Amino acid sequence: MLHKTKNILIAGLSAFIILTTQANAVTPTPQMIEQFKKLSKSDQEKLASQYGIDPSMLSDSKNSSDRSDRMANPNLVNPREDSLNGEYDYDSEQDSSDKRNKDRDRNKDRNKKNEYDFRQDSDKDELKRFGYDMFEGEPTTFAPVTDVPIPSDYMVGPGDIIKLQLYGKESKEYSLTINRDGTIQIPDLGPVSVVGLSFANLRLEVSKRIKQQMIGVESNISMGELRSIRIFIAGDAYKPGSYTVSSLSTITQALFVAGGVNEIGSLRNVQVKRSGKLIGSFDLYDLLLRGDASGDINLRSGDVVFIPSIGGLVSVAGEVRRPAIYELKKNETIANVISMAAGVTQGAYPKNSSIERYNANGLKTIINVDLTSENGNNTLAKAGDYVRVKSASSQYEDAITIIGAVVRPGKYQWKQQRISDVLPSIWGDLLISADLDYGLIVREINKHGDIETLQFSPGEAITSPGSSENLTLQPRDKVMIFNYNDDSQNRFELNALVKKRVSKVELLRGDSLLDADLFKVGFETLDNTVTKKYTSEIAGVALAGASLNEEQLAEETLVGSEVAKMLSNLFEDRDLIKLSYVMSRKELLYPIVTKLTQQGNARQGIKIVAIAGKIRHPGLYPLTNEAKVTDLLKAAGGLLEGAYTERAELTRTHTTSAISDIIHKQINLFDAINGSQQDNLTLQGRDMVTILTTPEWQERKIIEIKGEVKFPGTYNIRRGEQLSDVVARAGGFTEFAYPQAAVFVRESVRMQEELEIKKLADQLRRDLATRGVSKDGTTINYTEAQLMLSDLEGIKAVGRLVVDLNAIKLGIAEADLQLEDNDVLYVPTIKQTVAVMGEVQNPSTQRFKKGLTLDDYLLMSGGPRERGDDGRVYVIKADGSVMMPTTNLWFSSNSQISAGDTIIVPLDTEYKDNLTLWSQVTQIIYNSAVALASISAL
Repeated sequence: MLHKTKNILIAGLSAFIILTTQANAVTPTPQMIEQFKKLSKSDQEKLASQYGIDPSMLSDSKNSSDRSDRMANPNLVNPREDSLNGEYDYDSEQDSSDKRNKDRDRNKDRNKKNEYDFRQDSDKDELKRFGYDMFEGEPTTFAPVTDVPIPSDYMVGPGDIIKLQLYGKESKEYSLTINRDGTIQIPDLGPVSVVGLSFANLRLEVSKRIKQQMIGVESNISMGELRSIRIFIAGDAYKPGSYTVSSLSTITQALFVAGGVNEIGSLRNVQVKRSGKLIGSFDLYDLLLRGDASGDINLRSGDVVFIPSIGGLVSVAGEVRRPAIYELKKNETIANVISMAAGVTQGAYPKNSSIERYNANGLKTIINVDLTSENGNNTLAKAGDYVRVKSASSQYEDAITIIGAVVRPGKYQWKQQRISDVLPSIWGDLLISADLDYGLIVREINKHGDIETLQFSPGEAITSPGSSENLTLQPRDKVMIFNYNDDSQNRFELNALVKKRVSKVELLRGDSLLDADLFKVGFETLDNTVTKKYTSEIAGVALAGASLNEEQLAEETLVGSEVAKMLSNLFEDRDLIKLSYVMSRKELLYPIVTKLTQQGNARQGIKIVAIAGKIRHPGLYPLTNEAKVTDLLKAAGGLLEGAYTERAELTRTHTTSAISDIIHKQINLFDAINGSQQDNLTLQGRDMVTILTTPEWQERKIIEIKGEVKFPGTYNIRRGEQLSDVVARAGGFTEFAYPQAAVFVRESVRMQEELEIKKLADQLRRDLATRGVSKDGTTINYTEAQLMLSDLEGIKAVGRLVVDLNAIKLGIAEADLQLEDNDVLYVPTIKQTVAVMGEVQNPSTQRFKKGLTLDDYLLMSGGPRERGDDGRVYVIKADGSVMMPTTNLWFSSNSQISAGDTIIVPLDTEYKDNLTLWSQVTQIIYNSAVALASISAL
């Protein structure tokens, strides 16, 4: 009997599984699960494998909560294979309709056309259709949640399960299913009709019957499993069709079952039809924009959810909180559209908004609307409109800007105030490095943005508020305070800002500029004097300075371009204003000088003056009103040590109606500084003041002497001083000194050697290129040639200059040497060795023995090797000179070796081994014999 019951249970459960798998993913009922749990484990696995289901869905898991979550909220949503914004994947499912594929192809072509139509606004490509993000997922099936609260107005129907609990005189529990005739069978009470009742009315009706017919018994009524209903989703749904859903489902839930709407489906007119009649529609914008779900209609079995095609579209871009493409209904205004876009931002200028619209002739028109007026807001929106809300100006109204060597640079409110009002304290408002003698006010003089400059003394303006230096400020003035010394600032943050902005344009190639002052490098590329710095030679003679390769020039050009943009926007760039306290005087003045140059014309000229020579900050400066020579001296930071105050030169351009000429005026700086009006001339545009250097003035120059002198160290030298003079000042040589091996190093000689090495490398490169295209048949290994060139270019120049200290010591004037800055002299100790290097049997260093010749030292090292070129042996003398020994049949000259010398036996590059030599000799003999035989036959 038990076995028979078990077979019946398995058969019933199998039939239930077969039936339910034909529907669209109906969740297993609790009765099914309970029956499945009663089976043995082997029967469970057999049943699961037979019908292709997961046993874990029906059997116990590790805990009941996991099983409940897995059954109630399965993850059944996959990403959709196409996009509602215009990009599609043509590898869609095989059951996709032809209509959806055609729409997809058409939109694909339209978007590709817009992508390459550069007349279109790029903002249009970035706009997305509003509301379609909620349908980005594609459900694989629908599993209704079974444990949600049941609303009191829920209409019960056949298939719903009512749970009845009786307590009191009797305690019983029943699970009652509503039959097809709309009744439930309650034991001991009979059938109760519940057709057409809501759940609340059902509870009242059943409770009333129990109280009337079962005295002393109370009841508790709740809903059990809900029935499933069959609905239809039609129109422009993503996957239209017939679906089995919960009886609690609404329009929105039905849309999720079908994967939402497709690319041409409407979100604002989702309709529900029942028995062929329209019973209502739902605007999803009410839910998305206002959270209003009151129009979300509950569905019944047989209902049709119809999604019509989309209505008119309007695009909203610019300064709105939610730029997107929105769907229009009839009679909606621009105000409604802006409301859909969540309103305008704080940076918007709604008075000057515009609408792009197609007219009756098929041409685009522009309609200006004022969104702050009633007429502008009441303008009717039309399909295809492109609404752009313009941004407000980034300019400040009546604000003053303070930049440079101040504690708090930035923009401040303007009111009737003077310099001492915005900078009341020297210690509290100015940096300790601030120049108290020179400040600048940049003032706009007209609506075109032309400027003029006013010079003042920050120290006097703050400490003496009643002085003329305490200028009155006007709206939009820029107050600039400069550092007295530009080289004492930490510019790490400024360089980090430049690097960050440059990296957004293009990644820096290599790390050659990582440790450099990027802002300074970039600014120097803007200065027309930068070419002087990089001049490395004149007519083949090396000069001071460094040369740049192509990669470095490209990097510096990139940095210079970005620095130029930053400086041109100096007074509006918030980040740069905050870091202006570390910028140099020339950098801060660059945008002002540039602006004055641009606004110059033939009538008023260019209000720029220049100063050069012995001045702290030479360069170009704006010409302030009634500026004099002493004002320009203050602007340039004052005179340097060594400046000649008795005379300076003023160069002025004198232009008449007939000709332009250059004139020079002599100025007595001492008298000008002390108040002489005759010398303290008023400056004009394009004037240049040259501060001369005191005659015979020289900067500090040094020479370093090391080794065997009595007082080694660093010595200051004057211009024209000789090497013998400094050696005498160092006390002369010690008893262990070996002057013949002295080493003298000079920087200019080192640079000349580097230049010659580069010339040699260039010549070798040209020779290789010529050999590669020549017809001599010689092949060249390109890799080996490049390695050879790389080795040659990697040679480091030493800069050693051969000096004869013994001759200098004897007082021979021709041997003496005029010193230069940073010369180095090293006098070694007595040498007692001779080195033999190169192609010898045993390269070694031999002890020096007086009287031994070159041949003697070669024999002591085993003699030349077979591949050594003994005919080109040379000697590097201890003083750095090179000697080529010469011999004849009677005597050997110049072969005497001194201590510290090095003998070099070079490699014979034309060496041939014996086998090769005999092969060539044999070939010669053979060719000669053939020639003789031919001659004999004549």
